[in-house]
Amino acid sequence: MKCNVGKTDKAIRIAIGAGIIAAGIYFQSWLGAAGLIPLFTALTGWCPAYLPLGISTCKKM
Repeated sequence: MKCNVGKTDKAIRIAIGAGIIAAGIYFQSWLGAAGLIPLFTALTGWCPAYLPLGISTCKKM
């Protein structure tokens, strides 16, 4: 798995994931579990949805 999620992208994904989880807890809904997806992609630095589109937000070395 090659890194395709950059630093700014990671920060945005963490904020969105935490927001979705917080909303799920507040509204007592299991849909808050969907917030785990952006958190996972941010923590691993790899997004499978970027592969077929050829997108990478990582800086070139």
